[in-house]
Amino acid sequence: MSYLYGISVGTGDPELITVKGLRYLQQASVVAFPEGVQGKSGIAERIITPWLQSHQRRLPLKFPYVQDDRALIEAWQTAAGEVLSYLQTGVDVTFACEGDISFYSTFTYLAQTVQTLDPTVKVKTIPGVSSPMAAVAELGIPLTTRSQRLTILPTLYHLHELETALNSAEVVVLMKFSSLYPQVWELLQQKGLLASSSVVERATMPEQVIYPDLRDRAHLQLSYFSIMIVKTN
Repeated sequence: MSYLYGISVGTGDPELITVKGLRYLQQASVVAFPEGVQGKSGIAERIITPWLQSHQRRLPLKFPYVQDDRALIEAWQTAAGEVLSYLQTGVDVTFACEGDISFYSTFTYLAQTVQTLDPTVKVKTIPGVSSPMAAVAELGIPLTTRSQRLTILPTLYHLHELETALNSAEVVVLMKFSSLYPQVWELLQQKGLLASSSVVERATMPEQVIYPDLRDRAHLQLSYFSIMIVKTN
């Protein structure tokens, strides 16, 4: 019986991996991770590199950054096949996942596909630090207090989704919102929430940038790896 391990490795700082996650990572003979783009190392690969040993086999897996279901399913099938080539010979595979393994993670789809192709494979996951927790830690604020309601929008396509969240929760977290940032800024200005809104770009990475107050930040050019925290109350 082979195991596919999903290890959460945090948001950028290699020290944010848990003790348990590090133990599983360093015991692995095969370590898989999402392949970077344009020949560069991916985030998960950069996080784990200081912890890997020379004898461990690295297995980069290609996952396209697209919304096309057919392309995604094809990528999951291909990646699952590569992982199964080890699992079906009795070799366990450990997959390193940026952030937390259960928080909007590619690993979920990889594991489901692997188990569909071979139900005998067992999956074990190790939790870790996700991006909202890392962002508020860098801002020096709590994510929630007392009975505050929290809404997380993993992808923002339409402003009405944000307006609904702002009207129903005391804390709103936005992810993958950079393409709509000018419109988001306008809406927050209308609602008087710019002073209580913050952005952390590339949280805990060496390139991290923090914007703790958005009142004079109407024209930010933000990367894909940006997260916004809005306190409505």
